[in-house]
Amino acid sequence: MPAPGPPIGILAELTHRCPLQCPYCSNPVDLLKANRELSTQTWTEIFHQAADLGVLQVHMSGGEPTLRQDLEELVAALSARSVYTNLITAGVNLSKDRIKVLKEAGLDHVQLSIQGATAEVTELIGKHKKGFAQKMQTAEHVRALGLPLTVNAPIHRHNIHQVADFIDLALQLDADRLEIANVQYYGWAYLNRSSLLPALEDVERQVEIVEDARARLKGVLNIDFVTPDYYADYPKPCMGGWAQDAFVIVPDGTVLPCHAAQTIKGLNFENAAETPLAEIWDASPTFEKYRGFEWMSEPCKSCPRRELDRGGCRCQAFAVTGDAAQTDPACILSPHHDKLRNVAVEASAESPGAFSYRRL
Repeated sequence: MPAPGPPIGILAELTHRCPLQCPYCSNPVDLLKANRELSTQTWTEIFHQAADLGVLQVHMSGGEPTLRQDLEELVAALSARSVYTNLITAGVNLSKDRIKVLKEAGLDHVQLSIQGATAEVTELIGKHKKGFAQKMQTAEHVRALGLPLTVNAPIHRHNIHQVADFIDLALQLDADRLEIANVQYYGWAYLNRSSLLPALEDVERQVEIVEDARARLKGVLNIDFVTPDYYADYPKPCMGGWAQDAFVIVPDGTVLPCHAAQTIKGLNFENAAETPLAEIWDASPTFEKYRGFEWMSEPCKSCPRRELDRGGCRCQAFAVTGDAAQTDPACILSPHHDKLRNVAVEASAESPGAFSYRRL
């Protein structure tokens, strides 16, 4: 199926380098070293192509994007084309002066990832001493400089008991938005799945806390909630659907329809340093493979929910069934649904094992 229209957004993974070692990281286990990263000039050319294509927003991520010394230049290039820029950062190496320079370059928004609502949990997950205090200072600087702030809280077994505390923390930091994001099990998270999956009763309690807070804080704090697939009855549309309105560019310029698409065997991906973005978006066989509905088999093909979930996650379907065209096992109509649920139930019943920490 051809592209449904111009893309709205790009997740630009500028680097895989990161000062943290989070065991739930969505980056691939085979991380790209600095010598594989695109140059300033190449990223700038790609971003100009993105603006020409109609992209409205670029989420600058990693790894840790602030490790790129040219970040200000990249932000300025996007700002000059009126593209909205969101910096997704761990916030442990950002001075107030650098945030100021980034704002002057045109940065529109900061999304701060916090691993725990306390220093103890933050340092357990990120393996970065004094990381929590540095994150609090970064949030303070962001708000003092007048930039909008989102707090991103990746949720798993080791911090799900802190959901209410994350809400209080977001209020304390004067955040505009809080994302309670249950970990998605790809990359390092898949490797550590048995140590990260929470228990069903904890997930159900989490839902109650979030729903109550949403009602109580309406108009005060915008709370987004990314539900856990392993306990879901229906899937969610991954990135709005496979190559529907957004895509990912990894540090070496490879262009993906979603974060974990490289886990699907047999797919070939173009590189934005070699192939124009417009050509990739409009005509890439990999992008077209799971667009729309023609690729679907039953029960997805005739399901009234197909417009809502776009078939769910192709990467999860491949990971569980070995066939990316299968129904997402998060769906209760999938013959593999119980398999996915049982993985979570069995893992959460056991004591968590040691993490395989993310390392480059």
